[in-house]
Amino acid sequence: MKPAGEPQWVATILSSPPLWLAVRLALVSAYLLGGVVKLVDFPGAVAEQEAFGLHPGWLWATLAIVIELGGSALVLADRLAWLGAGALGVLTFVAMLTANAFWAAPVAERWTLTNAFFEHLGLIAGLVLVAMRSGRTRSIS
Repeated sequence: MKPAGEPQWVATILSSPPLWLAVRLALVSAYLLGGVVKLVDFPGAVAEQEAFGLHPGWLWATLAIVIELGGSALVLADRLAWLGAGALGVLTFVAMLTANAFWAAPVAERWTLTNAFFEHLGLIAGLVLVAMRSGRTRSIS
């Protein structure tokens, strides 16, 4: 059932399976790109993890690749999307605490890191919404 006051044309658009796929693809696009880049340049991925204080770097890089690509695949397939979105959300939370620790940064870097921190928080919220919506269909009656 569509929400009260929602125009029929809006309900039709929001119920569109191609839109649902496009939204999921847009949400996981950065994770897909990040996973592929890390896979192609594994030594660089290891160095990046170690630069953020995550040791052993090879383990964290491997986990990041598996979660970024596997979690994205689950979200895109809309199968076990709750698991894929949850894994991506936890990975994003770890990244927020390590790569975007604005509270510990020099003043000159604080605004950029604060912005990135809250952008990541928004991604986590989007992943939660996908997990909530996945497997459910909207009725446009």
